[in-house]
Amino acid sequence: MLALQGGVREHARMLEGLDAEVVLVRRPEDLATIDGVVLPGGESSVIDRLTRTFGLREPLRAAIAEGMPMYGTCAGMILLADRWDDAITGQQTLGGLDVTVRRNAFGRQNESFETDLAVPALGSRPVAATFIRAPEVTEVGPTVEVLARLDDGRIVAVAQGNLLATSFHPEVSGEDRFHRRLLERAVGR
Repeated sequence: MLALQGGVREHARMLEGLDAEVVLVRRPEDLATIDGVVLPGGESSVIDRLTRTFGLREPLRAAIAEGMPMYGTCAGMILLADRWDDAITGQQTLGGLDVTVRRNAFGRQNESFETDLAVPALGSRPVAATFIRAPEVTEVGPTVEVLARLDDGRIVAVAQGNLLATSFHPEVSGEDRFHRRLLERAVGR
């Protein structure tokens, strides 16, 4: 669990509820002790800056290149994207997901909403999704699997190899199937 800023506690509780050992990653050496990473929601520009300040950017990029399973929610999706429609000057991506995202695509904090989403890859039961200043995926590469779309067609969940990303926050509603998928990949690695 990348523990520099954002929804760390909520994700940690979710993972602990699935009997996973949670390591709070704050230094490069913490990456050597884990099998997967959650990049939580928060402020993507702040998390980006902190990964560079604490020397985590390049080790995270190396872990992605080596196939470490990672799951990014909201800001985490932004950090995993190879491209952004509206990057802040100086902001850098960790990359790995062959997607383009648009930050804050669903408006301001007061325009947050919840909805049920069909995610066939996770079963027939809908996913309870909470959108808070969320990004959207505007373009996907040929090897990216689109896992979920809103009714209007906007892409809000994707996977590619061992990378998984959602625009929304399943940890807020107690939805654990995305975390389970991450853990399955981590154990399988």
